[in-house]
Amino acid sequence: MSTSNLDRRRLFQLMAVAAAAPGLGALAPATGPRVLGRVLAMSDLHSAYERTGQLLAALEAEVEGSDAPHLIAIDGDIFEHGNVVSVRSSGAIDWAFLGELPKLAPTVVNLGNHDNDLTPDLHEVVARMRSLGIVVVSNIIDARTGQPYAEAAVTVPLGQRSLRIVGAGTDSLNTYPKTSRDWLSIPEPGDWAKANLTRLLDGADLRLVMSHAGVAGDRDILPLLPDGALMIGGHNHLMFQHEQGRSAYAHTGSWSNAYTTATLFEDGRIDVVSTAVDRDAAPSPRLADLIATTLATHLTAEEKRVLGVSPRALTLGETGRAVAAAMAAAAGVEAGFIGHTTLGTGLPAGPVTRYDFDAVVRFDGKLMVAEVPVARLADLMARANQDRPMPLAERSGDFVYGAAGDVASRATVRLVTTDWCAMNQGEYFGVTDLVFSPVPGVGVKAAAVSGLLRA
Repeated sequence: MSTSNLDRRRLFQLMAVAAAAPGLGALAPATGPRVLGRVLAMSDLHSAYERTGQLLAALEAEVEGSDAPHLIAIDGDIFEHGNVVSVRSSGAIDWAFLGELPKLAPTVVNLGNHDNDLTPDLHEVVARMRSLGIVVVSNIIDARTGQPYAEAAVTVPLGQRSLRIVGAGTDSLNTYPKTSRDWLSIPEPGDWAKANLTRLLDGADLRLVMSHAGVAGDRDILPLLPDGALMIGGHNHLMFQHEQGRSAYAHTGSWSNAYTTATLFEDGRIDVVSTAVDRDAAPSPRLADLIATTLATHLTAEEKRVLGVSPRALTLGETGRAVAAAMAAAAGVEAGFIGHTTLGTGLPAGPVTRYDFDAVVRFDGKLMVAEVPVARLADLMARANQDRPMPLAERSGDFVYGAAGDVASRATVRLVTTDWCAMNQGEYFGVTDLVFSPVPGVGVKAAAVSGLLRA
């Protein structure tokens, strides 16, 4: 589409994308290596309808603003059972979003642990995606028949070249919908990669590995990558980039807050840039009316009720630490911790409805308190807050956001977390000997509302 045919809003979107992604202006320098193609990657969308239209508009602008061949890659968790509108509408917005993507560029989905949130049988999910023109990859097996839900590897054209795509899922079975768990056979990611990755990538031209195994599983896959491969990770709701020789590894954010553009060059170099999606940007006209109508139809008066006002917008990490501090205040203790995926998106600015807040704090639960020596708290804090820049070797996959007051003069401190993190403390805290007791009364969501919102 030429600039003369774009309306002013689309022109501004193109300009915004170019400004936000500095790598775009130098995709094909006159004296530099030729661009082979661009992969627009995202993960863990989770029915984030406050940005679904804006994400589509950004992808439209990316494709329209570059002559390079494109592939759109979604690394799992498109749907969200905690979103009441998603459930009541059977994911109408998510499916419409998916339907628009192949009209922009070839699209591939690697199955995550939430992609059968609304339709428990993954065979039905895969069939519907394929009917939209989407390629699906996965190493998940139907435990009932021993047959795969999708191919683990496919080859697709990318301009004048071809791209081999391999998909792997997380083997954390308790994160899949409960009704489907008996139907799923999922190999441990590292063991599966050691047995299969070299064979699946053998003879490939260009290579893309899509892993929804999370950072812990990805760490076992990365050493097996051939030089010059692109690997996209998901599941942990993180956004970071890591170089390994000429290979690139990136986690792309979550909740439609961002996407990642990987530009593949003829000399084997891969340029990776993450771009934020502005909640206040204009949504794509292809989805705007559907989103507004679907929300109006399916939200109740209680879900539209304003719980309070947020003084400012917070990032996901800032939100996590603010919730952790609010839990500590509610429990009357010195430190608070909350699991990273208990949170969905960052707190928006202004009036916050019940529906808005349920996308911020996804799950309710009990508050649980333990007492530890002050030095032990320092160790727990060192592992927390992995939204910060840090070496890949120190990333644990599952982690907690943490906040603590001034405890320098204390011998012991009390900390509070959720019942989920207390029950799974090995994954979230890296220890198994914390002794927790429940806090009567206030729960996670009530503590968060009280601490984050003003009346």
